[in-house]
Amino acid sequence: MASLKTVGVIGAGTMGSGIAQVCAVAGLPVAIIDVDAGAIARSRNAISTNLDRLVKKEKLSAADKDAAVARIQGTADYGALGGCDVIVEAATENESLKLKILKQIDELAPADTILATNTSSISITRLAAATKRAERFVGMHFFNPVPVMGLVEVIRALQTSDATVEAVSALAKRLGKTPVVVKNSPGFIVNRLLCPMLNEAVFALSEGVAMAEEIDAAMKLGCNHPLGPLALADMIGLDVVLAVMEVFYRDFNDPKYRPAPMLKEMVAAGYLGRKSGRGFYTYEAR
Repeated sequence: MASLKTVGVIGAGTMGSGIAQVCAVAGLPVAIIDVDAGAIARSRNAISTNLDRLVKKEKLSAADKDAAVARIQGTADYGALGGCDVIVEAATENESLKLKILKQIDELAPADTILATNTSSISITRLAAATKRAERFVGMHFFNPVPVMGLVEVIRALQTSDATVEAVSALAKRLGKTPVVVKNSPGFIVNRLLCPMLNEAVFALSEGVAMAEEIDAAMKLGCNHPLGPLALADMIGLDVVLAVMEVFYRDFNDPKYRPAPMLKEMVAAGYLGRKSGRGFYTYEAR
């Protein structure tokens, strides 16, 4: 399989913008698609601002920054995906939404285009089965913030071909990332281990074992974590953590993955963490 040289990204949110940025900096033309024109404008501004920071730190030249920005095309037109070798769907962590988008892309994209999904926990096998190119479908799980985090989990559906895994792994390396190939399983590697820990921290807080600050300080100082579990949950988004735990609870059919009632209550209240200004901690409006 030839190397992947042109990229489409579906979704101009935080993850989609980060994926588009690293692709553009690596010299790849990128089409970022979103039905919301405002989201595309915010994405382009965020990418430009992020690259300006790299220029100030002398990690990127001004000319390279301008060239990277010029490689990004933002549009609501799915027709822009026609020339893409690989398309990364980076919509919200919602299976029905992802299925709707993937079926739409599957109908429009050339037959030899690889479809990848950036998901934290949804079954890659199930998503692949909804397309007509299951052997060319793969999970490509980036981590937030994409320009900083070095890992990409490359998740193989039961149907995914070796050639697809190899091509996407090579792309991840070109983006300066380290690919780790994973079998399809709820949460893959990182979230399989991470989210139950975050969920258990919420249980500890709700049981009065310690205050949020003490729980986070204990894990930072006792386990050398850079961020405590409750502060990390706020950064990820409590709605995202809950969604992952609900997938685990359903797919493993094991009560050890039961979402903490406090976590469910906070999401119901709209206390989602940093993005809403309030989670286990409060945050100033941006």
